[in-house]
Amino acid sequence: MAETLTFGCRLNIAESETMRALAARAGFAGALIVNTCAVTAEAEAQARQAIRRAHRENPARPILVTGCAAQIAPARWAALPGVARVIGNGNKLRPEAWGEGAPAIARAAPIGVAAGGGTRAFLAVQQGCDHACTFCIIPQGRGPARALPVPEAVAAARRLARHHAEIVLTGVDLASHPDLPGLIRTLLREVPELPRLRLSSLDPAALDDRFWAVFAEEARLMPQLHLSAQHGHDLILARMRRRHRRADLLGLARRARALRPEAALGADLIAGFPTETEEHARASEALVEEAGLAFLHVFPFSPRAGTPAARMPQLAPALRRERAARLRAAGAAVRARFLAGRLGAVESVLFEADGRGMTEQGAPLRTALPPPAGTLARLRVVAQDGATLHGEAI
Repeated sequence: MAETLTFGCRLNIAESETMRALAARAGFAGALIVNTCAVTAEAEAQARQAIRRAHRENPARPILVTGCAAQIAPARWAALPGVARVIGNGNKLRPEAWGEGAPAIARAAPIGVAAGGGTRAFLAVQQGCDHACTFCIIPQGRGPARALPVPEAVAAARRLARHHAEIVLTGVDLASHPDLPGLIRTLLREVPELPRLRLSSLDPAALDDRFWAVFAEEARLMPQLHLSAQHGHDLILARMRRRHRRADLLGLARRARALRPEAALGADLIAGFPTETEEHARASEALVEEAGLAFLHVFPFSPRAGTPAARMPQLAPALRRERAARLRAAGAAVRARFLAGRLGAVESVLFEADGRGMTEQGAPLRTALPPPAGTLARLRVVAQDGATLHGEAI
């Protein structure tokens, strides 16, 4: 089988598994597939470095480049040493795209990706985005929003449930699925053998009363919400062209915990957005504390050519990094308190191949004698070190 290097989101992870099989069938069994990300300049730089390193180590090995960065600027990636083909998002999941003479670039990426390989499986039920956040270039790489038909999602979930105890629903803008609450209920009803269903990142503005009813009533839907929050100050959220405000995030956190007190919350946050002042930065830090955001993905702002934010007054890179570090520190403090609050609790834990388990809330857990990968076990939390829970068999 071909080897894959995946950068970026869970959707890319799901797609990489499918592409590896497609490449092998097309005669690229020994190839390296690099699935790129365009969210930040750092993500692109890491992919370029990986390609150059792979070519130095094995000059004869073909390198196939795909993903959002390749979709947006294919010629730039094709010029890198060792790159045999560039395959855009619109074609990377189509078998015919891997043959000789196939078109490399198409506008809209397909959907309906089901991938496993670990103990959790990723099911892409949504693709693309119709919003116009001023910092984001992903719509150029993924195309407009569209959804996988529910019967196809159910069929894919049934296949994945044969070998995985947990499925993670993914998408570029998962909450924009035209009926995410209905999809969740249908999957849980039609695939009763699936123990756990988890959601990837969600747009706070799209979570309506029907979603909250599902969150409250479906015990097999994991009590973890990861929010595309991005900032904690209303002025910066407006300049980002986000559809929610700070009060919405705080209200959402209260509502989630009122419905499921054990729920864990996380968020994507951008530090050092253009025009961000010290007051704005401190508002994001305070949001982490006030909303209890225990699991953060923090990104120093990265200007993307062609986006409105790239034309705004920029902060110095060192200041962006410093504010990102402060946000991560705020998140680490909240995470430590969240983990401390689980001491003595009995957790349902899904174990990975490396012996680490994941609780229903998405917290990592280790134990002295972990069961085999893919096992669901109940353990009592006896300690925590600020980053990981430690449990004992009951």
